[in-house]
Amino acid sequence: MAREFTRNMFVMLLTIMVGTIIIIYFVGDIINRSKIAELTAEHNIEITEFKGKSENFTSHFLKSSGVLDQAREDRAFGNYHFDLGLLWYQSAISEKNSTLMDLYKIRGITNCSEAMPQYINSYNNFLGAKLFFNETKSFTTYKIYIDLLDLYVNLTDAGSRLTMLRYNASRYLMYLTENLTYNAMYLGNMTEIFMLFNETMFAYGGVLDEFEDYQDIIDEYEFFDEQR
Repeated sequence: MAREFTRNMFVMLLTIMVGTIIIIYFVGDIINRSKIAELTAEHNIEITEFKGKSENFTSHFLKSSGVLDQAREDRAFGNYHFDLGLLWYQSAISEKNSTLMDLYKIRGITNCSEAMPQYINSYNNFLGAKLFFNETKSFTTYKIYIDLLDLYVNLTDAGSRLTMLRYNASRYLMYLTENLTYNAMYLGNMTEIFMLFNETMFAYGGVLDEFEDYQDIIDEYEFFDEQR
């Protein structure tokens, strides 16, 4: 009887152990599946957030670049009319025929008038692009992109100062042209306006160097990024 009892106990013990192992396996499997599901959900959230940031970054960068391109285009038209205005002013000064001088004056004044709104539009677009480039930085954590965006911010800041200086220069040039008389004389004392014009043109040259330096650095950044 003792031997049969021991065998039954062993069978029962073995059955209990097998059952326990099976239960532990299923419980462990359920826990693991739960963890996998949780990790998968977290991972999917991270992927979604990353995709969202990436899409927002691309969208904002393209929008910023579009406004910047418009600012450059407006500035180019402003420069075109300013250069013509300055050319007609210089032609009027050197012209010996009063009729032709009056014609050159009209052309100079007209071009200065057309340059100023272009510079105002460019100024506003440079400021808008600066705002958009700053916002774009919130959608990336990559230092190289943040550094590049900072350069664009500096570029647009310099661009806004450039266009405002040229706006003022156009205004001063128009005053000088309007008051120009035969034999290169002026109606009234234009000394202060002439000084302001020269000071503005000198300041413009300094900011233009700054603007072009930022543009050169940006071009280098984009070139190296393409080689990566």
